[in-house]
Amino acid sequence: MTATATTPAAKPQPLARLPRHAVVIASGGLDSTVLAYWLKSLGAQLTLLSADYGQRHRIELHYAALVGAALGAQHQTVDLTSVGKLLSGSALTDPDVEVPAGHYTDTSMRTTVVPHRSALLLDVAIGLAVATGADLVAFGAHAGDHPIYPDCRPEFVDAIRRAVLVANDGFLTDGFAVAAPFIAMTKADIVRLGAELSVPFAATWSCYRGHQQHCGTCGTCVERAEAFQVAGVEDPTGYAEAPGRGLA
Repeated sequence: MTATATTPAAKPQPLARLPRHAVVIASGGLDSTVLAYWLKSLGAQLTLLSADYGQRHRIELHYAALVGAALGAQHQTVDLTSVGKLLSGSALTDPDVEVPAGHYTDTSMRTTVVPHRSALLLDVAIGLAVATGADLVAFGAHAGDHPIYPDCRPEFVDAIRRAVLVANDGFLTDGFAVAAPFIAMTKADIVRLGAELSVPFAATWSCYRGHQQHCGTCGTCVERAEAFQVAGVEDPTGYAEAPGRGLA
């Protein structure tokens, strides 16, 4: 549901405790960037973890590095290209599958599902956190992801939390947690929060087509533009084509 004048914007879910050191899965996009800025505002030391899994929009890794530099955070990029080659059938990893255009819907965006992507990235992030003594692993799943991406739903987050405790029993730092603080927020809510935190939105990347400029027509570009419009925040993104569909 889109936030309106009578529907207060959702806020991040509160953490059980303030994190000392957070590992954040960072794609260079709006959600993970705002998440990193929010955790930084809570006083957390940050390690940003990105992954090259052969995605069509590999340009996002450049933007993730910019975010890390802006926050003074350590930024690690893990090479999962050999894994990505196994995950055929997704528009993000298979050049023979076209990136869908138009409004972001569960039907049109089904081809952008990369099998088990969030779980794969979380596994690496959790391993890194255990090895470095971090007490939080966080990723930017939000309410708009739920209909399309099974590994961005609350049930998945709960299952990962349980699995971590079993898989790393005796090796976790006190108070260790896996969190998706934006899980009940819309994209517009995230943009509003980012504006409050002075996030440099122009230094983030969303487009799945992976050219040098946001295309403006793929589902993620349309969703991005719509979020800024609904949030009432100026969109600094340069689009190759104005994202008109779904913004009436």
